[in-house]
Amino acid sequence: MTNITVFTKNGCPQCRMTKNYLKTHNIPFTEHNINDEPEYIAYLKGQGFQAVPVLEADGMAPIAGFRPDALKQLAV
Repeated sequence: MTNITVFTKNGCPQCRMTKNYLKTHNIPFTEHNINDEPEYIAYLKGQGFQAVPVLEADGMAPIAGFRPDALKQLAV
């Protein structure tokens, strides 16, 4: 199974929708909330991201924002 990591923050509607999509489609993931784990802010900025959610999965380009079209690839 692909390792999936989702970077989120509190109060983020797109983060909530991304997590709900993954849960609804029974796709396991690891969540890192930048409010609780601020060390990931520097990591995301270093990758060129300025907003969350960001989803990283093995063998795929990162997905930024709530992108059901891109998330569909994970549900296979």
